[in-house]
Amino acid sequence: MRSLDKSFLRGSYPPLVTPFSDAGAVDYDAYAALVDQQIAAGTHGIVVNGTTSEPSTLTVEERNKLVDVGIEAAAGRVPVVAATGSQSFAESAALTEHASNAGADALLIVTPYYIRPPQRGLVAYYRELAKRTDKPWMIYHIPGRTAVSVTLETLQEVASASEDFVGIKHAVIELALVSEMLRTFGEEFRIFVGLEELSFPMLCIGAAGMMNAVGNVWPEAVAELYESTAAGDMARGRALHFKLWELNKAVFFDTNPIAIKYMMRRLGQLPKNTHRLPMMPAAPELEPRLDAVLQRAGLLQDVAAK
Repeated sequence: MRSLDKSFLRGSYPPLVTPFSDAGAVDYDAYAALVDQQIAAGTHGIVVNGTTSEPSTLTVEERNKLVDVGIEAAAGRVPVVAATGSQSFAESAALTEHASNAGADALLIVTPYYIRPPQRGLVAYYRELAKRTDKPWMIYHIPGRTAVSVTLETLQEVASASEDFVGIKHAVIELALVSEMLRTFGEEFRIFVGLEELSFPMLCIGAAGMMNAVGNVWPEAVAELYESTAAGDMARGRALHFKLWELNKAVFFDTNPIAIKYMMRRLGQLPKNTHRLPMMPAAPELEPRLDAVLQRAGLLQDVAAK
């Protein structure tokens, strides 16, 4: 495993939503504004084309342009991680090559979804993709969406095949594997939390940071949760864990990012609450539930005061 700067790939790296116009076009200007908002809020890095950005509804060209816009907007102020995985190996290869050439700082490659390949297929898949980049890269492990899990043995084989393999986004309730990965690969192995409710527990074990959808809504609190825990202030970290708890649960009141986009528009962070089919905006009956969560968190009061 390649050596990384101690502070690189650590902290809160929210997977940014994709803004759409009413006509369904990607709003690249609004996306650039989201990058600026995140940096101003103290976010440590951003993820382009993560699950929260609805990548399966985007074309390869749109995903590539979002990477370009994200890198340009960040302007070196924070690292940009490009998510370059797809169901198709050919698409994943094209996305990986583009992000590498465009100047992304690292890559995040999801396990291929729907296919449910054998473990040896995953090893071969990642081995071939690793040949197409010299960037540090991570596996995105989200079996709830992809219907395939990775084993510790598979991760070991991938690590043996690619020196640039440096970590994983772990989006499944399986804390034992977190400990096994850190015990096997060492504390330098970058494990990012992919499920909001596990942020504090995984950080306490030794996770490098979070790639959480809720970071779109309240980036300051999520960044502070990492910083407090990393500094050893577990009392503050625990307090933030519970401060964020209801908002973390609200993310999944409907399929992500339906709730996230509604709350961001409500807070003035996003101009439109629009999606592409088969995704839909929040249903009318969901809106007051989300408003109530924002009010109890004190976020709607902040908007009213502006």
